[in-house]
Amino acid sequence: MHTEIHIRAPSAVVFRLAAAVEHWPVLLPHYRSVKIVRSDGRRRLVRMAAHRDGIPVHWTSIQTLDPDQDRIEYLHVAGITRGMEVAWVLRPTDSGVWVRISHRFHPRWPLIPSVLVDWVVHRFFVNAIATKTLLHIRRLAEARNTSPSEPRT
Repeated sequence: MHTEIHIRAPSAVVFRLAAAVEHWPVLLPHYRSVKIVRSDGRRRLVRMAAHRDGIPVHWTSIQTLDPDQDRIEYLHVAGITRGMEVAWVLRPTDSGVWVRISHRFHPRWPLIPSVLVDWVVHRFFVNAIATKTLLHIRRLAEARNTSPSEPRT
């Protein structure tokens, strides 16, 4: 599943906002908490909690930052989405940056058809949260792009 958006701001601004998940609960209203459990250079173990229109969700991921490639990856290592692979890929354009979040999740849950997993996990939860995240990141990045005096995160 992919969620995409164009942002009229430099990729460096968008990358900083996207990578700094520890600030998301203050910046993004649908995030309840983010805790950095462990950090090792470009890899961090993060516990994240958000809500999908009031329904709480949480997971633990390994976040891998690759600023040279404008890429942020996550591997969910705990929670119901354990095994989910997520990649944020930023591609500069003439007027900003194109951001694509890809989610890959193929659990082998007995008695639950994959079409139901796809609808509930991807379409109901992941797509809604990813879309809200990208819309808020766009609003913040574009505001920073036009207001250089705004405090940086």
